[in-house]
Amino acid sequence: MDWSLLGCGASGHVTFAPDEPGLRERLSVSTREGAAWRCLRCGTFVIGEPTASGPVSAAPRVRRDKELRSAFILRLFAVERFLRAIIFGVLAIAIWRFAASRMSIEEAYKHALPGLRAFLRQLGFNVNHSKLLGLIQHAFTLNSGVLTWLALAAAAYAVVEIIEAVGLWLLKRWGEYFAMIATSVFIPYEIYDLTAKVTVLRLVAFVINVALVVYLVVTKRLFGVRGGKKAYEARLRSASILQAEIDALAAGPATGPLPAGQAASPGGQSTPDGGQQASGAGPAAHVVDPAPDGGAGGEAASGGRPAPHGEPAAPEPTAPRPTGPSVTAQREPPRR
Repeated sequence: MDWSLLGCGASGHVTFAPDEPGLRERLSVSTREGAAWRCLRCGTFVIGEPTASGPVSAAPRVRRDKELRSAFILRLFAVERFLRAIIFGVLAIAIWRFAASRMSIEEAYKHALPGLRAFLRQLGFNVNHSKLLGLIQHAFTLNSGVLTWLALAAAAYAVVEIIEAVGLWLLKRWGEYFAMIATSVFIPYEIYDLTAKVTVLRLVAFVINVALVVYLVVTKRLFGVRGGKKAYEARLRSASILQAEIDALAAGPATGPLPAGQAASPGGQSTPDGGQQASGAGPAAHVVDPAPDGGAGGEAASGGRPAPHGEPAAPEPTAPRPTGPSVTAQREPPRR
């Protein structure tokens, strides 16, 4: 899948007209319909006015290829974090309301419990061993202080998840660090939960958290892994179309745009993987075969008149080479 083309199809092309004349020439071509500018994301030349212009320092930072795929994955994690924040936010509000109105809720529960038991028994459920009813009854035994702390803990976790979600959705470096650290803190507790009892929900949550930590550390090169931030930024520059054209322009005279990620070699000649020759010797002369009746030039190539079509050409007699320095005249060719 070409993520660059997919990104341009979803949000449109990103073209840029720099103020620098040499770079401006490399990023544009003239067509019958008008000037066409090279998209900084997919590399296609797009006819029409550029979407932005100005000095090179004001050029838009465009994500391409692997960075677009990485942005998609991180935003999936951000959506999952938003869902967690909503769940724990609702839970915190519910616990808080329960702690404030526990007496009235308990009376309403005891009043409705006999009818609820009878209804569930008719459906075939044994309410005496219901975990949900047991959890509700246990909640009534907790004092207000414990319920308040539970509500605060749920609210704090919801805030942490919101910060993670915002940082990942905006694709910020601080968001990646925050998500990695905050997620790693809860992994030991999740392992303890799995040792106590393995459930599908716990297992799925554990796998998602571990996958997020590993993905952030490896692909975003956090904490100096795989060269750290410098290596990560160098990889981004190597994938930039604009940076490739700047490097090629600095290396030598321009003859055409270079593919993204391809740097020009010294002397103005691009790397051999499909780039264009920027300077040095010109292209090889186009060789044209002489016409059949090309006179002396054509006869010199064939040794005489051309043979009729379909017949092999008669071999031309050749003079033997002199065998020594004393021979000064060429011998006559043998007569037929």
